[in-house]
Amino acid sequence: MEQPDVSAMDHAAKDDLIRFLLAEIAELKSRITAFEIRLAKDNHNSSKTPSSDGLHKSAPKSLRQAGQHPKGEQKGHKGSAPERVAKPDHVVNHPLPVTCDACGSPLDDAHVSEARQVFDIPPQQVDITEHRVLEAHCTCGKVHRSDFPEGVTATTQYGPRVQATVVYLTQHHMLPILRTTQILRDTCGETLSPGTVVRMIRTAAGNLTPTIAHIADAVQSARVAHLDETGMRVAGRLHWLHTAATLNMTWVGMHTRRGQEAFDAFGILPKFQGTAIHDGWAPYRKYGSLHGLCNAHHLRELTMVHELYGQRWAKSMFDLLIAANREVADGPITDDRVVQIGADYTAILAKGDSVHPIKRRKDGSAQRSQSTPANLLRRLRKHREDVLRFLSDPEGPFSNNIAEQAMRMPKVKQSISGCFRTFDGAAAFCTIRSYLEILRKQGVDLLHALVQSFQGKTIQPTMG
Repeated sequence: MEQPDVSAMDHAAKDDLIRFLLAEIAELKSRITAFEIRLAKDNHNSSKTPSSDGLHKSAPKSLRQAGQHPKGEQKGHKGSAPERVAKPDHVVNHPLPVTCDACGSPLDDAHVSEARQVFDIPPQQVDITEHRVLEAHCTCGKVHRSDFPEGVTATTQYGPRVQATVVYLTQHHMLPILRTTQILRDTCGETLSPGTVVRMIRTAAGNLTPTIAHIADAVQSARVAHLDETGMRVAGRLHWLHTAATLNMTWVGMHTRRGQEAFDAFGILPKFQGTAIHDGWAPYRKYGSLHGLCNAHHLRELTMVHELYGQRWAKSMFDLLIAANREVADGPITDDRVVQIGADYTAILAKGDSVHPIKRRKDGSAQRSQSTPANLLRRLRKHREDVLRFLSDPEGPFSNNIAEQAMRMPKVKQSISGCFRTFDGAAAFCTIRSYLEILRKQGVDLLHALVQSFQGKTIQPTMG
């Protein structure tokens, strides 16, 4: 770029050049700041996961307050060491010498002075049961033949416990199919093909589909439901894993779309009339009678605005939300206290506006593109009732952690096993995962429940 000859300019031209250069500098500084903030985002000041922090990742910073649920063994914890049993399976007496090695006298009065018990797993092997049908010919000519038990349909096949174990390892503990076959080969001496494992997973999903339909109906009728979605790779393409969860129930489903089209296809949200708890994504506002926003997201954003932009109002809002949540956790708060928290909330927003005003056009209207602090301020103001829902609604939670927890293990599945190769496999995973997560919440033995399902006696979770 050719440099202008400043010496040949008059004062007006120089003033114009100075104004132009100052505007350019301001624009460049703004862009540099935006890039610096983008690079500075990590798991503690944004919704990014710890795994996305790269090689210079820092330990996740907990939002838990000092003294709340201290680390380590909790007071009154009994420990996890095995307890002695009265009748062990095997007893081994370790004998003494026949005579004393000092004087040679016989040792006839030996007795047990101490006992120690070792808990171990016996060698595993597949137990094979052969079913035989009998046939007899009556003198009248009629042939009598007994029947195979229900479910015994092939010359050789795997029983419910083998099938349940395969599903338990792949769908609950997130092991890849090949690794699951290796574990069964090494522990039980039985080699399964990947195709056999896939068929077992599909069978389990088919057995559980009616139960999951009832779960979807129960979530639809819930007083409060937590909603979330996350991207998953299916057959090499981006799909969306959706969840609708309550304290006792979890439903997850897979769809090619993220928003309303998926919600309507699943059929849960169109008739939902309770309080929808979510992260503020706009399509959720089409459903439910009331809404509550996840304040865990707000706390991370407030941390970013305070640390990266240096704005004190964000720290004040952070402290206010944390203190209010602690008060609610300790018991119901008075109406006067709710009013006071609301007044403090308003005052903090006013401080934020004073240090970070909304960018406006020449005609006075707000620009569409605003800074991160301005966008956060606008959301906290526009959806004030939803942010503070946990104060007025006894069942209203402070965060959307229940939904985010439902998403955690599917993401682990993707990290360990890679993407789902087919949509049917992803849908089967969602069905089985919904069932197992509900039983886990309700304290049911998951492996036993899967065995029962393969035996045609699916355990029904408590709805509600």
